[in-house]
Amino acid sequence: MIVDPIVFFIVAAFFLLFTIFSMVRLGAGPTTGDRIVALDTINTLVVSGMVVLAAAYNEVIYVDVAIIYALLSFVGTLYVARYLEGGL
Repeated sequence: MIVDPIVFFIVAAFFLLFTIFSMVRLGAGPTTGDRIVALDTINTLVVSGMVVLAAAYNEVIYVDVAIIYALLSFVGTLYVARYLEGGL
C-alpha cells in the first residue's frame, strides 16, 4: 500500500505537538510522579516517531532502534520508580 508522504508529515506534526505538551508537563509537574509520567510519555512518543520514520523511509533498521530504545526506556522507568519507592 502506498501512502502519501503528507500523511507522515501530519503524524510527525502531531507527535511534535504532543511532545511539547509533555515537556510543559515535565517542567510544571507539581510532583515527581507527574514528571516521571511526562518523561515516560515523551519516550513513548519518540519510539512511535521512530516507527513512523521507519514506515516513511521503508527501512527496518529504525524499528530495531525503536525496540532497543523502548527497552532501555522501560528499564529506566523501573529504576526511577524503585528509587522513588525507597527500594534502592
